[in-house]
Amino acid sequence: MNSLVHVEGVSKHFGAVRAVDNVTFDVAQHSLCGLLGRNGAGKTTLMNLLTGHDFVTSGTITLFGENPVDNARVLSRTCVVKESQLYPDTLRGKHVLRAASWVYPNWDHDLAGRLADELAVPLNRRVKRMSRGQRSAVGVVVALASRAELTILDEPYAGLDAVARQIFYDALLREYAEHPRTVILSTHLIDEVADLLDHVLLIDHGRLAIDAPADELRGSAVTVSGRSAEVDRFVAGRTVLTRDVLGSLTSATVAGMSATDRADALAAGLDLAPVSLQQLIIGRTRATTVQEDAS
Repeated sequence: MNSLVHVEGVSKHFGAVRAVDNVTFDVAQHSLCGLLGRNGAGKTTLMNLLTGHDFVTSGTITLFGENPVDNARVLSRTCVVKESQLYPDTLRGKHVLRAASWVYPNWDHDLAGRLADELAVPLNRRVKRMSRGQRSAVGVVVALASRAELTILDEPYAGLDAVARQIFYDALLREYAEHPRTVILSTHLIDEVADLLDHVLLIDHGRLAIDAPADELRGSAVTVSGRSAEVDRFVAGRTVLTRDVLGSLTSATVAGMSATDRADALAAGLDLAPVSLQQLIIGRTRATTVQEDAS
């Protein structure tokens, strides 16, 4: 794999709290990678480490083969936009875009203008007087129009309404197809971005729970339902992510189901249903929480 981002054994501790705990992964060049996880799972801390805004407690991080901390060569090729992006009080929307054009060598002025129009960004208004959604729109415009080789998005679109988010997703896919780049997208809106991603990283309690291609994950779990006795007999010894009981009926989400397993379930008179990426993520994180509570 042609790795653009390499993270090796990275941990970040805040006193006794292990916000990131011995995480290792690679992000390939020209991939659209989702960094997923619950609030407080460690996503933002990991983003800050990736972008050189904080220091690792242990381990190593390289972007473009170099340490990102105080590294102008890396930073000039990287665009980072966060939900809580801060701007000087006097800056207007048009000033933010003008400043971004000086920073990013691949900046596309026409694209910035089109996106600003589509997202109804009030470019003559001071950013501090914009609504949350308008500030999010400014961040989205900067991220896409930068055409940076590495674009890191830490939920900057969370303030957008559903229509504006769809405009962003459509523009992201269009840009990704026409001008390939590496995108790391941190979000809790899993169902909305599931079809955009080609790779998934799941952070849970500071640890890396999933590092896999999105296509592989989409078919990796199945919900099995039927009479409780038959379901219990079938899932015995298998990885059960969730289990719900209603009277004499049980449904269980089972990971790692092969084609033979599915055929066996159908032969046993059980019903099978596909599991969305969001359902899989919820099941994996819920299973981890239950295990930790039990211990």
